[in-house]
Amino acid sequence: MGIFKYDIYRSPNVGIYAKCNDDFVFIPNGFAPTKAEKLCQFLNARHVFTSVANTRLIGALMVANNKGLLLPRNSLEEEIVHLRKSTGLNVEVLDTKYTALGNLICVNDRGGIMSPLIPQEFVKTVEDVLGVEVIRKRIAGYHQAGAMAIATSRGGIIHPAAEEDEVRTISNVLGVEVEPATINGGSPFVASGILANNASLVVGTLTNGPELVMLTKAFRIED
Repeated sequence: MGIFKYDIYRSPNVGIYAKCNDDFVFIPNGFAPTKAEKLCQFLNARHVFTSVANTRLIGALMVANNKGLLLPRNSLEEEIVHLRKSTGLNVEVLDTKYTALGNLICVNDRGGIMSPLIPQEFVKTVEDVLGVEVIRKRIAGYHQAGAMAIATSRGGIIHPAAEEDEVRTISNVLGVEVEPATINGGSPFVASGILANNASLVVGTLTNGPELVMLTKAFRIED
């Protein structure tokens, strides 16, 4: 397992434009094939070119783990069909008025944190599709739980302003220890600058040395 610096569309916000699990890297349509192959080599996964809601903001809109994918209500039917055929995963639409699901839900293969903005009635759908227990909770005072934390089955990171009891609760739900951290030279919105699976991490090009040290610790890279 390693950490690789990369950019997408000359942006360090790799987690806004792409998403991954252990088997697939979801990359915007039209992205350079050579760069896509490099990204897949880093993450030891296969690429799936797609759009979500006819945009390239895949990371901000999609929720993914190794069991399923959640897409927003404005996703196109052809996108849904394509993702089902390409992955064999459980792919469903979460029919809530909020569409930036990737910014609102943090999930790994053991649990999930969902923004309180999404009503309680949607919890069962999220749990059924992704196969995990989910709680509704803000992180560091923010409703955008998916932007404030990211975790694999090895470890994770969380907004640096999260309090100790928050870190403890979220660690318990996700089944791994999460560590307060930043990305891309000080950004607290950690999911925007990282793609993480159980093989490796891809981080934005502005990520600095102390942040790399923290990521190594948080995701147990040397274990």
